[in-house]
Amino acid sequence: MGEWNGSRILLRGLRARADKREFLELRAANAGWTRPWDSTAPGSEVAASMSFAQMVHFQDGEARDGRLLPFAVEVDGVLAGQMHLFGISRGALLSASAGYWIAERYAGRAITPFALALLIDHAFGPVGLHRVEVNIRPDNARSLRVVAKLGLREEGLRRRYLHINGAWHDHVTFAVTTEELPTETMVERFRRRVTG
Repeated sequence: MGEWNGSRILLRGLRARADKREFLELRAANAGWTRPWDSTAPGSEVAASMSFAQMVHFQDGEARDGRLLPFAVEVDGVLAGQMHLFGISRGALLSASAGYWIAERYAGRAITPFALALLIDHAFGPVGLHRVEVNIRPDNARSLRVVAKLGLREEGLRRRYLHINGAWHDHVTFAVTTEELPTETMVERFRRRVTG
């Protein structure tokens, strides 16, 4: 949890019963906003047919198995989006990818980069990872601004890397390692870069 620009930003688990109505309303209201960037599974209707409770149960199971850390993004006590660490690898890699979506009404207020900074600090702190990457379609200008505000390092283009909105798309990879934050947290870096 942290404060940014007068708002209280919290990353927390989704609750299968308590969040159902608010989550479904938020996704429906933002379907046109998120659809171009939503991940899809080629040849599978499983994810599309999952109920909210099944989705939360699946994500909780993946979290218990150490592959995923799913979070709801809450702004001033209101559900605003989701953020995940996924593809978590242990052993010699100690890495994960981060993904997110935020409701349109919260866009342009630097809430997403602040929440992503919180997630990265959690990944490097309690989770004990060494590297976090974010993969973004080259045409997703809003997400490119998110990683720019955090100063994530660009690593290059991955051809047809992720299945998004029904098709394979190229993605640019951005990353950060613990060595790149020797004296500050990602939240501190974000504040320094944005407020100067």
